[in-house]
Amino acid sequence: MQVFGELYEFNDQLLLNLKFSRKPLNKIAEKFKFVPEILRGERVLEGEDGEIVSDYIINLGKTDALSQIDYLNGRKTALEKYKNESAQEYKKYSSLYIKIFFMVGVLIAVLIA
Repeated sequence: MQVFGELYEFNDQLLLNLKFSRKPLNKIAEKFKFVPEILRGERVLEGEDGEIVSDYIINLGKTDALSQIDYLNGRKTALEKYKNESAQEYKKYSSLYIKIFFMVGVLIAVLIA
């Protein structure tokens, strides 16, 4: 959830950067936790999610500014979709874990009593 959330914010920052200031990618990535690792080529996600991140990063900085703006605008909706899906999964599993631990606590209390 955090990785796709950061990539979505990074994408927005890149769009603003390309339109107004033209800073290097590393400067923009400094304020994020996972984006600098991704830019260095490290894999922060595995499987299909890792491939999505890799495909996104491969095309950054390869073309002129206008093509990059078009690319980033196109990826914005896809990143928003992945961000929302991962947030829903996180909420689903986090509530599941809370319920499981609560039930384990109740079971332990019953066994002790």
